[in-house]
Amino acid sequence: MTAKKVERDHAAMSRLEQHPIVHREWKDPFSFQFAGQTIPAYPGDVISSALFAAGVRTFGHHPKDGAAQGIYCANGQCAQCLVIADGRPVKACMTEARPGMIVEPAEGLPELPPLERAARMDDVETREVSVLILGGGPAGLSAAIELGSRGVDVLLVDDKECLGGKLVLQTHRFFGSTQAVFAGTRGIDIGARLAKDVSQLKTVEVWLGSTALAVFSDRVVGVLRRGRYVLVKPKMLLVATGAREKSLVFAGNTLPGVYGAGAFQTLVNRDLVKAADRLFIVGGGNVGLIAGYHALQAGIEVVGLVEALPECGGYKVHRDKLARMGVPIYTSHTVLAAHGADRVESVTVARVDAQFRPVPGTERTFRCDTLLVAVGLDPVDEFLRAAREYGLPVAAAGDAEEIAEASAAIFSGKIRGLELARELGRTSDPVPDAWRAMSEVLKSKPGATVGERIPAAEEGVVPVFHCSQEIPCNPCTSVCPQKLIEIDEADIRRLPEYVAGTGRACVGCESCVAICPGLAITLVDYRKDAEHPTVTLPMEFGPDHPAPGTRVTILDTSGQSLGEATVDGARRSERTWLVRVRLPRAAAKRAAGIRVQDPRVGSPRSGAAEPIADDAIVCRCERVTAGEIRACIRAGFRDMNEIKIATRAGMGACGGKTCRALIARLFREEGVAAEEVTDNVRRPLFVEVPFGAFAGTGEDRT
Repeated sequence: MTAKKVERDHAAMSRLEQHPIVHREWKDPFSFQFAGQTIPAYPGDVISSALFAAGVRTFGHHPKDGAAQGIYCANGQCAQCLVIADGRPVKACMTEARPGMIVEPAEGLPELPPLERAARMDDVETREVSVLILGGGPAGLSAAIELGSRGVDVLLVDDKECLGGKLVLQTHRFFGSTQAVFAGTRGIDIGARLAKDVSQLKTVEVWLGSTALAVFSDRVVGVLRRGRYVLVKPKMLLVATGAREKSLVFAGNTLPGVYGAGAFQTLVNRDLVKAADRLFIVGGGNVGLIAGYHALQAGIEVVGLVEALPECGGYKVHRDKLARMGVPIYTSHTVLAAHGADRVESVTVARVDAQFRPVPGTERTFRCDTLLVAVGLDPVDEFLRAAREYGLPVAAAGDAEEIAEASAAIFSGKIRGLELARELGRTSDPVPDAWRAMSEVLKSKPGATVGERIPAAEEGVVPVFHCSQEIPCNPCTSVCPQKLIEIDEADIRRLPEYVAGTGRACVGCESCVAICPGLAITLVDYRKDAEHPTVTLPMEFGPDHPAPGTRVTILDTSGQSLGEATVDGARRSERTWLVRVRLPRAAAKRAAGIRVQDPRVGSPRSGAAEPIADDAIVCRCERVTAGEIRACIRAGFRDMNEIKIATRAGMGACGGKTCRALIARLFREEGVAAEEVTDNVRRPLFVEVPFGAFAGTGEDRT
């Protein structure tokens, strides 16, 4: 890329002006300059989202080998999206675009701006507070509500411009308990509700656009508040910083177009950017499965999903949802390589054996422009460990404590908030045993899977539950006006049961179909025609439903076709279309969804490229390969700090956040036991910060 030319693919990138779930008012557009070309933007856009919407994926090139650089995490955790904005190096994913801004690609090492005059040294502001909460996601907000409602003075710090954390990206309905964690409600709506509750508490102060930098030995926390450095002295610290996505080593893993699920959801669900045309997913946990569904909602073709385990680790209802919409799912498979020059053009996958080694001859290559990596999460726990080391009273909530679902994070924050209020003497109320029991239920892994339970009844209206795995979920029990759906109250992981009889019967209100987070309930109505009953199916695609008379393909839970049917009609219930079709009696109760994607989308292309494993990049910041690190390990290195000195792995801008776990994995692959390995010494600051901030200079001062 040169300063005079920006490669764009207008066909691949665009705004999502009609999303089935999210609405955004497109007003007051403006423009800024990138590499000499005009880029349109809207208020609230960060630089990276505006560039993506304009078709720009490559933001610069690495100074070491000229490799193209783009986004990876879109969450401020790495430094792959570096650009030069108005003369300053910034992360494109964390910096709001401004009218007239001059942005340049990061080509080579950035030059320091000239010092026009000496900076004015100001006293650094110091704040004292009873509880400092790091993170404004589900855990941090829930804790703030418990503390603030009991009169505890709280300072909540978040690096984004709105509260909610990952909730602002979650357009799907949540599982869990309706009574405890708003199950059946969409994540974006839960985030807005929690943020509103916090805003009404007079004792809770919120700092947005503010980044916690470090916990120091004198038990103060350094915070960069909109460019100004502040030292916060809390009596207690609550770390609710969430998680960062794990990386994966394979050939081409740093090409623009390879990025995490969080980055994808940020682009699609928050900023309404159609971030791809053809997407391939690595990882069958809930994050990867949900991201695939979100892609389909955005009109993106999902070419396929690979999972190294024999079964997807996420909820089966999420997996079934993708399958019955036409997405091929390959278990016991892994990614071998992403191919392309300055962007992803295709991906090669292969089957793996019981030891997760690729099986020669099973390679298949698929054409795609984006590879989404969703292979798990690591807690952002640097602040927690530092606080414990220095004796600052600290607690953790949400993913910073234990990786689990967002519903579990909500309840985790609730418990931590009450515990801290007790320690501060603001309440004598103990944490109820029922809270702790619910917390364990919400954190639990998927339970037993049973065969699909097809009811025998074929008269009146019959609800069919296509969920067949024990997970914490009970919204359907709360909406049935006849109280005909039951789940064991002592353990909401049990499967729902339809309890007709004693003068009660389903009236066909369709409320259970609309509220199910897994889109796993259908209604079969035999009242008009027992041989061709009417089936109600949930659908969350497009601004409109398929028009009456449209022919659609009906699929069962495994994605197998049950044939075509004609749409009779539909109605909308809180952003979900309830589509009615007529089916033969033999197929009616097996119908689980409507095919959204043509199965030909997932067809592999001929030929497969062989990757060279040692060429795979482990350290993104310093472009250090697996081969370079393996050579150190084989030469006897057992200290990650020695490897850092020899190769610069972990010495880059992100501070080893993405490569540390990968280096540890290489040690394991080389047969080196974990107890033989010395971990990297962590940096005193966990986030990059301009030196001027420590001198008291802010963004509005020189």
